[in-house]
Amino acid sequence: MIRGTTRLIAHVGYPTHTFKSPMIYNPWFQRRGIDAVVVPMGCKAEDYPQFIRLAFRLSNIQGALITMPHKTTTLAVADRVSVTARIAGAANALRLAEDGALEADMFDGEGFVRGVLGKGQALQDRAALVVGAGGVGSAIAASLARAGVARLALYDPNDANAQALAGRIAAAYPGIALQTGSNDPAGFDLVVNASPLGMNPDDPLPMDPERIGPATFVGEVVLKSEITPLLAAARARGCRYQIGTDMLFEQIPAYLEYFGFPKPSVAELRESAAISY
Repeated sequence: MIRGTTRLIAHVGYPTHTFKSPMIYNPWFQRRGIDAVVVPMGCKAEDYPQFIRLAFRLSNIQGALITMPHKTTTLAVADRVSVTARIAGAANALRLAEDGALEADMFDGEGFVRGVLGKGQALQDRAALVVGAGGVGSAIAASLARAGVARLALYDPNDANAQALAGRIAAAYPGIALQTGSNDPAGFDLVVNASPLGMNPDDPLPMDPERIGPATFVGEVVLKSEITPLLAAARARGCRYQIGTDMLFEQIPAYLEYFGFPKPSVAELRESAAISY
């Protein structure tokens, strides 16, 4: 039940039809008896800077989840940005500090990495390919670097984005072998689709699945379906994989703590979630 006392968490992006976070947060709020709700808000890129500042003038807003296409723009909107978000070049969470400043942080990468490690995939001294150097891809790449991968390949259709990300990672983690310009998945221990490819039925695959080795772990961020075309192809080759919602579950406890709520376990979130596709 939404009341006049309900605290709002805005889930801001465009389009909103693939959003899954409300199906995880809201059942958990109800289960715990917490008077809060996550509300999807469709906002186009050109309207976002003005909209998000006005949203945080609402007296009952607790925070905002930020998703495509606004994660990189959020850095310019915020008054204070975490170190993690600066390295990633993007943010996916906003909150008001006690002094009224708008603070930004990034949890995508750590959520993705925690999910991969939890499935038994080692990252230390391994080789990884990340396809997509936007907000989520940048965050995942930064967290993979932090987790100790030895070689990191970054690909984006706009190569300047990949090169800029490589530069930020090199400055923070100078020991990593970095490369850009290719989405060939051959020879990697981990490959990640961090692009929007897979959201629409006619999208091309983000990489050639025939070039993915059967021992390679495949990660996905697209939430449109549980098994995307890339994951279906990877599964047919015998690969282990991580679905898009796994990243959500792993990062939500950190989000909730950031917004001032109790911190649940991932198991508790999974028990109460009501995800549909």
